[in-house]
Amino acid sequence: MRHFKRHTKTVEDDARQNAAEHGQCMLSRRNFLMYGGTAIASASVISVTLFPGTANAQAMPARMVAYPRKRVAKLSQLKENIPVDFNYPDDGKNTGCMVVKMGVPAGGGVGPKQDIVGFSYMCTHQGGPLNGTYLVTDEHRTLGQCPFHLSLFDLRRHGIVVSGQAYESLPQVLLEVEDDDIYAIGIIGLLFGRNHNLVQG
Repeated sequence: MRHFKRHTKTVEDDARQNAAEHGQCMLSRRNFLMYGGTAIASASVISVTLFPGTANAQAMPARMVAYPRKRVAKLSQLKENIPVDFNYPDDGKNTGCMVVKMGVPAGGGVGPKQDIVGFSYMCTHQGGPLNGTYLVTDEHRTLGQCPFHLSLFDLRRHGIVVSGQAYESLPQVLLEVEDDDIYAIGIIGLLFGRNHNLVQG
C-alpha cells in the first residue's frame, strides 16, 4: 500500500514538474475543446478558400412522398369500442391496422368527440400480433398485451408504451373525416419490419 502511495505521489509530482517546465503548454479540457472548435472552423474556411467549389451546395428539388388517402370506415357505422380492421398504407406485409371509436377523447382523435383513432396491429418490439387485444378498463383504452413479451400500449396517448419490452410507441394512423367517411391519410411512427412505411421489405 505504501509503495502504491509513493508511486502515485511520484506521478503527480512529475505532472506538476512537466507543467511548470512547459508553462501554459498543458491544456485543460475546457481550453482543448475551445481551441479545437476554433481550429475546425479555421480549417473549414481555409478549405473553402484554397479549394473553391468543393463546399458549394447544389439546389436539389425536394422529393415529396405522399401517403395514399384510403377510406377505412363509415362514421355512422362505427360502434363504440368495437375495432374495424383494415390494411394501410398498402396490402403488403405488416400493414394490419384498426380504427376504433373509443367514447373518450384521445390524442390524434377525430370525429365530433375526437374519440376515433387508428393504430397498427403490429407490436413495435418484435412484431407480435395485437389483433383482438383492444381492452376497455374504466377510462383507459389499451391495445395489448402482446403475446410475445406482454407489451401494452395506451391508445388515448398516441399509443405510448405502458408496459412490456417495447420501447417505441405503436404507429398511429392519421385519420380525416369527410361527411360520413373516415380516411387514413398517413402514419406517425415506423411500421414493424419496414425501413420506410411506403416501401415493402
